[in-house]
Amino acid sequence: MQFSESWLRSLVNPSLSSEELSHLLTMAGLEVEEMKPVAAAFDSVVVGQVLTKEKHPDADRLNVLTVDVGQAVPLSIVCGAGNVSIGMKAPCALVGAKLPGIEIKQAKVRGIASFGMMCSEKELGLAEESAGLMVLDAEATVGQSIRAHLDLDDHLITLKLTPNRCDCLSLNGIAREVAALTGTAMTSLPAITFNEAGTQAKKIKITAASACPRYNGRVISGVNAQAQTPAWMVKRLERCGLHSVSALVDVTNYVLLELGQPLHAFDLSKLNGDIEVRFARAGEKLKLLNEQMVDLQDDMLVIADANAPVALAGVMGGADSAVGDATTDIFLESAFFAPSVIAGKSRRLGFSSDAAYRYERGVDFSAAGYALARATQLILDICGGQAGAVTAVQGELPVRHPVKLRASRVLRVLGIALPTDQIAQILLRLGMSFVQQGEAFLVTPPSYRFDIEIEEDLIEEIARVYGYENIQPAPIQARMSILPRKESQRPRAKLMHAMAARDYQETINYAFVDAAWERDLCGNSSPITLKNPIASQMSVMRSSLLGGLIESLRTNLARKQMRVRLFEVGGCFSKVGNVYLQQERLAGIAYGGAQSEQWGVPAHHVDFYDVKGDVEALFSPLSLSFKAVMHTASHPGKSAKILLDGKEIGWIGELHPQLQQQYDLPNPPVWFEVDVSALTSTSLPKVSAISRVPLVRRDIAVLADESVLVSTLLSAMYEVKAPYVKDIELFDLYRGKGVEQGKKSLAFRVLLQDTQKTLAESDIESSTQLLVLALEKNGVKLRS
Repeated sequence: MQFSESWLRSLVNPSLSSEELSHLLTMAGLEVEEMKPVAAAFDSVVVGQVLTKEKHPDADRLNVLTVDVGQAVPLSIVCGAGNVSIGMKAPCALVGAKLPGIEIKQAKVRGIASFGMMCSEKELGLAEESAGLMVLDAEATVGQSIRAHLDLDDHLITLKLTPNRCDCLSLNGIAREVAALTGTAMTSLPAITFNEAGTQAKKIKITAASACPRYNGRVISGVNAQAQTPAWMVKRLERCGLHSVSALVDVTNYVLLELGQPLHAFDLSKLNGDIEVRFARAGEKLKLLNEQMVDLQDDMLVIADANAPVALAGVMGGADSAVGDATTDIFLESAFFAPSVIAGKSRRLGFSSDAAYRYERGVDFSAAGYALARATQLILDICGGQAGAVTAVQGELPVRHPVKLRASRVLRVLGIALPTDQIAQILLRLGMSFVQQGEAFLVTPPSYRFDIEIEEDLIEEIARVYGYENIQPAPIQARMSILPRKESQRPRAKLMHAMAARDYQETINYAFVDAAWERDLCGNSSPITLKNPIASQMSVMRSSLLGGLIESLRTNLARKQMRVRLFEVGGCFSKVGNVYLQQERLAGIAYGGAQSEQWGVPAHHVDFYDVKGDVEALFSPLSLSFKAVMHTASHPGKSAKILLDGKEIGWIGELHPQLQQQYDLPNPPVWFEVDVSALTSTSLPKVSAISRVPLVRRDIAVLADESVLVSTLLSAMYEVKAPYVKDIELFDLYRGKGVEQGKKSLAFRVLLQDTQKTLAESDIESSTQLLVLALEKNGVKLRS
């Protein structure tokens, strides 16, 4: 929201400098994103009037002017502008004036003395280009400072408003806020003085009553559509970022900026029959003012005449009913449309409009009548004509439910004790009506505040007006615990540090994702869809973190990062029946070298087992098992479920070759995803005596079918609980010469130890034999 400071100060003018006003708004939650002067710094430039004009004797393109600048004696100035004429008024820089990039001095131009310079908009820094002198209006006062005449000491202020503060999308709304914050009285709204002399009217029918609770309109006949928009209005529009179009359109835009109420003017001669507010019907089309032809859908609200839709309600008018230079009679509309009906429609159509931006956030439903009268007054003043009576149709308007505010709750939330009379004064300044009940208030928000629904909303308002800077900091007073959590619990931060220790970097992605990700990566054909997505590629809720990680990986690869290891902790969403579920998960993806490039370690691309080791380290000291199962996103032969105590807690796999090609990845990344709930608890460390006797190692080599899983054999050996066995690990896998086709050679290292005695050979043999028997029961043979 960009606006002119001078326009704001015409509505409310607190005793604050521009910088202080900017700071006040920012601290009250209306962030001032930018404040810049309207014009560059210059001085000694006044309104001058050309009295005489003579050709320069020695230059065909130069003229010698006599210019009245309000001094006792007119100035002689040499000028080369092509549009200079006797009687015109233009900016005149006096000797000594400092313009952007130039200082004006008395000089001789081709032998003729010049005592100043007539200026163009470009020379004053007001435009990038200009064709000649800046022509001022005939009413300009000769000798007046050009800065004062054009109000060039003004500032352009841009607010970065949050979606809940739709009440500040107008100058009147911002002025209302400044008045509440400073206690300065606002200027009264302009008076309405016209008479309803016209006789024409339009009947209005509202079929979609809940979508349009209020619709006001009137016919204004005999207008001059080619009338010139006043300079003061053009200036205000331009300083708010809008260009002048025509007087009729400019008035509707001006009232939009002034009051926040969107309006639309139809050419009455292009409307057939009565006005109807309804939802679009199948097959209907509408050409909008931006020349876009729209295929209307049945959830789009339209303004229609007897034949067809003439406007997309709350978004944009139709081109076929637009006002033009030949327009003599108009139908002026001022309505309130339900935010839920307008929300998302302009984005769906691929454009935005000022009206839709306001309607989908909420417009003051009580302002439609005055806004219509204000626009009518301006049109009659500028374009002439006669105003007919207002046709108004009203249904069930939104209800502002009272909210209870307790002084004790204000103290609890803000930490400051405010007297009830001070709270009452703040509420009154905010335009809120209330009934006081002891230390509590039953507060009814005004019609323009859509964001006041609960007690905390009111407390925030109290804090804003009281001033966040006036709330003194105080040390926290709370009970402290030496051990805030059980030793067996792991906080979320510890999991993130554990991932960082494995050389992963955290990334944070949106929970809103592309529906194609859900289909391709999760096999989810029915994701949770958003009613009002912020972008077409962010239309569903994610059920997995994988899509965001792949996109982050691609971003890094595009920036020539050839080794990427990323992780994310975030919410994933699913729907079971009519119940929505949210689950927190941790996911990681690894691409490139298994280790950072260095001379001492041979380089190899990260593989399934590298990432499997990362997952096992993350869960340590808990023991995981892995079951080979296909996943939509994984390579058919390199995919597994992650199990903890026999319960599925996640997945691990190498990205499917088709997805690798689809996402244009030179090499396949390896990914995993686990439930955070499985990571938040861990086993307590067990204390045992350190053995004084040496470890004994025995190797067991077997031949197994290719289909036999190593994890199955390890589990079988652990399950027999052979005495003295401390650890069993696979240390060799061999296929090739000496091993028949379809077989593989596996070698296991077995470590045995007793804490009390050195093991006898018989002890070692009996334990080893138990392990061999367990292996043979799983179809493997001992190698000779």
